[in-house]
Amino acid sequence: MINDPGASVPKNIFYFQVLLYLSLLIDVLSAAFLDRIPDDVTESTKLAVNFIAVMMTLGFVQLVWLAAHRRKKWARTVLLVALMLSVASIVTTVGEAGMQFSTFVDVISTALTAFGLYFSFTGDARDWFRQPV
Repeated sequence: MINDPGASVPKNIFYFQVLLYLSLLIDVLSAAFLDRIPDDVTESTKLAVNFIAVMMTLGFVQLVWLAAHRRKKWARTVLLVALMLSVASIVTTVGEAGMQFSTFVDVISTALTAFGLYFSFTGDARDWFRQPV
């Protein structure tokens, strides 16, 4: 059953996926509707920033999938490091500019990621990552 591509994932891995994909959806919607790029930046720079954001989001989607379906511990670790960087970024932003709506959205997204990663390290997820693919 382990190698069966149609086999369902454990409950905690399912929650991990749902919460991280929801976090990424919030990030995408936030990038689309909250203009965080200064007005004095050229159009080509704005395009480059948006392209990088899209590529990073697709990379995170791939990392979630690798952790959830291919049981790659390293992908889960990369997501954990990204979470730590997000927390540091939020703390810095709040310290410099205070709490704004965009920062609140980031806090929600980061909290969803934290809860999702919590599920990936607990319960039936432990055995999931110990078994070979």
